[in-house]
Amino acid sequence: PLRSVLIYNSLLFILTEVSPFRAPVVSSSFKEVIAMDEWTSPDPTRMSLLTIDIQREFQPGFPSGRPENALAVPAAAAVARAFREAERPIIHIVRLYLPDGSNADLCRRSRILSGKPLLLPGSESSQIALELLPHPAIVLDHELLLAGRAQEIGEAEWIIYKPRFGAFYRTPLEEHLRRLGVNTLVITGSNYPNCPRATIYEASERDFRIVAVTDAVSLLDDRGIAELEAIGVLCIPSGEVPDRLLPRR
Repeated sequence: PLRSVLIYNSLLFILTEVSPFRAPVVSSSFKEVIAMDEWTSPDPTRMSLLTIDIQREFQPGFPSGRPENALAVPAAAAVARAFREAERPIIHIVRLYLPDGSNADLCRRSRILSGKPLLLPGSESSQIALELLPHPAIVLDHELLLAGRAQEIGEAEWIIYKPRFGAFYRTPLEEHLRRLGVNTLVITGSNYPNCPRATIYEASERDFRIVAVTDAVSLLDDRGIAELEAIGVLCIPSGEVPDRLLPRR
């Protein structure tokens, strides 16, 4: 009997502690929040908003539309309006894919080459969601954007094209931000597991202070928030942005 108990306990340990089929558990370290300090606290005087891929293609009614992306649009639009009222810079980051897929991620080339275009330059689906724009008549200048230049669409407001998930990869974004004197980025966009997350980590690598607007980033869940807080990102809902980040002048 004793031998049977020992064997049973050993098997139980293997199954619950080291089995490859064990359900993943969030590390306790992800529950630790890095306190905002002089190095990570947002600087309201040197702040810019980044909206990531809030394009019509990813909204319901279009081929890649998802309802969770639509849920984030009202909050993202409210943050954009608050930044305009505060006269702070806004940069909209977008994706565009050529018909031959030559500028697409490898994971998306098969789809494009099989005759399923995605974010085709000049298409309606490639345009930024109307709620995010300062004027509904604004359309992407895809030739300018694909040439690696920023498109100015308003007072202190631009659009920049990115060829991959992260907004800093092979783009003029960092140079543009440095020229503006920005050291703090407020992030909204879709969807968190891909482009917003890649952009946040790229920004952290470049020593930007970072704020993630939790209800304005689609698919950002509790685990994602915990991961971001563990690298010093301030995670707040859109309703707190005006008072906490955009004090009246």
